[in-house]
Amino acid sequence: MPIRSATVALAIGLASAPVFAQTAGENQVLGTWRMVSATIDPDGQNIPAYGARPNGLLVFTPDMRFVEVLTDADTPRFASDVRGEGTDDENRMAMTRGIGFFGTYTVDEKGEFSGNHVEGATFPNWVGSTRTREQLKLIVVGDRMTEHFQRPEGTRIQIEWTRVQ
Repeated sequence: MPIRSATVALAIGLASAPVFAQTAGENQVLGTWRMVSATIDPDGQNIPAYGARPNGLLVFTPDMRFVEVLTDADTPRFASDVRGEGTDDENRMAMTRGIGFFGTYTVDEKGEFSGNHVEGATFPNWVGSTRTREQLKLIVVGDRMTEHFQRPEGTRIQIEWTRVQ
């Protein structure tokens, strides 16, 4: 009988113990995502946001950090191989055809994305910004994710992602 009492006590103790680790299944966005398509909708138009061949990755880590790099695969190479020696036109094209940024993110009790905070970006005006579901929605269905983002001036962007296996 003492073994039975100890077993019952152990089972009750384990059942009531708090769970500290978040499993990957709870966080729907956790992992690495590859950009499949991106469209921008200025003034009711639907045009490619990062050219005909958008290229990008979005990574969400278990410690609630993210990094996102979006580029146009057809952006021409600079004449110089030395970073910082691009012409005004080369620099302008590179700046308008891609962006990279990183920071922290949150999920709600259902594991759904609920917002992010940008800590660093190739576009310095984004540094320090916080986005909630009002500006940025990520909808995950299986290994596909749809991003709906509204820029501060109102332009809407939709990006389709697939989970990297």
